[in-house]
Amino acid sequence: MTEFATQATTEGALRLILDGEMTIYNASEIKTQLLKALASCDILEIDLSHVSEMDTAGFQLLVMAKRESLREGKTMRIVAHSQAVRDVIDFYKMDAFFGDPMLIPAEQ
Repeated sequence: MTEFATQATTEGALRLILDGEMTIYNASEIKTQLLKALASCDILEIDLSHVSEMDTAGFQLLVMAKRESLREGKTMRIVAHSQAVRDVIDFYKMDAFFGDPMLIPAEQ
């Protein structure tokens, strides 16, 4: 199960926080939340620091959200990555596509 929260940032962006799994089992729900968040702002920040598992379906949703943001002339950036997210992005060698720094949390 994945939980979602949103918050406004001081820079005027909307931050979408995902907590749980980004897998084929909840891809439809995640897609709906990503598109809803993107439609409601010009700058979307996605916090994935609490994602415990990501498979190819979860990765494809991030690619879809990035492409949709570019198509609409909006900004989408990933502002925090869990180890599971970093592993998948590294596996597909797509860190340059997203263009966001992949910071390693201090506790690791």
